[in-house]
Amino acid sequence: MKYLDEFSNPDLAAKLLDQIRAVTTRRWAIMEVCGGQTHSIIRHGIDQLLPNEIEMIHGPGCPVCVTPLEVIDKALAIAARPGVIFCSFGDMLRVPGSSKDLFHVKSEGGDVRVVYSPLDALNIARDNPDRQVVFFGIGFETTAPANAMTVYQAKRLGIENFSLLVSHVLVPPAIAAIMESPSCRVQAFLAAGHVCSVMGTEEYPPLAAKYKVPMVVTGFEPLDILEGIRRTVIQLEAGKFELENAYPRAVQAAGNPAARAMLRDVFDVTDRAWRGIGMIPQSGWKLSERYQDYDAELRYSVSDMHTDESSICRSGEVLQGLIKPHECAAFGKECTPRNPLGATMVSSEGACAAYYLYRRLDLPAEVAHA
Repeated sequence: MKYLDEFSNPDLAAKLLDQIRAVTTRRWAIMEVCGGQTHSIIRHGIDQLLPNEIEMIHGPGCPVCVTPLEVIDKALAIAARPGVIFCSFGDMLRVPGSSKDLFHVKSEGGDVRVVYSPLDALNIARDNPDRQVVFFGIGFETTAPANAMTVYQAKRLGIENFSLLVSHVLVPPAIAAIMESPSCRVQAFLAAGHVCSVMGTEEYPPLAAKYKVPMVVTGFEPLDILEGIRRTVIQLEAGKFELENAYPRAVQAAGNPAARAMLRDVFDVTDRAWRGIGMIPQSGWKLSERYQDYDAELRYSVSDMHTDESSICRSGEVLQGLIKPHECAAFGKECTPRNPLGATMVSSEGACAAYYLYRRLDLPAEVAHA
């Protein structure tokens, strides 16, 4: 298949569903890691078409959702400073901090700008040498290379009024943390294809072997996801736990060597806190010593900020796959896209936003009456 529409072909989808039903004999819980996959599953009703024995658990693979509250507050503090132009992708502007979001900072006079690339922020810095420009660099391994390249270019070009507020996180340590949780129910993973297109697949076979869980690298279209589920169920039923690449049109075993080299140069691996989950050792990146002059946390002395999450928001449990969004009592009531309590209701990849957008507002009957 060559064209996008072919990956939504209903006849092929029906055949894959028939094959999944034919091989399924037991109950299985499969986690899709990526928020983009979650939205595709909910949008197309894939979870409702699967055999009742298969449960899809929504993972922490939404970069906006796992950005810690304290990092949001650091962004708010920096963006409110006179003389600062604070640049971000649009989906971060409505993510709530402790008391406000970036839209509120903008309405109060802060110079907050939406950009479509970190290099746009670097161009703003070059065009405004009398202002400080900060780019909010969040996300998984997918977005990190562009942010690394921007810092590299800033240093190469001698642009000193640019800095990066870094909150990058890594998928494999999160998978390990999920599997080591006492409440874990996950028996297999659909790995995020775009992450693997950058980093390759070498980190996943050891995880599959250690935790005895199948892992299938999967894309984002309906047929991609169904094929990933089909391969996963076949492994589960056979008692296997291997890595399979069901997304070969985008993912190679070695990933993108040029991007990985840039990441090694600009970033060092560090411990990172995940919103709603907590600290995961060696699960993120920070700017390496060569590029510390471009670290916004150090430049603006905001490293020691600490915050408390909302007492009624259960987004952390959603991110860990412990509950579905509509099992939170605040979902659709105190917490809506217009008045979000947590990032999972804001982000375009958030599970709560997907359930609200596609009208999964009520608990299934068997849960509601349990």
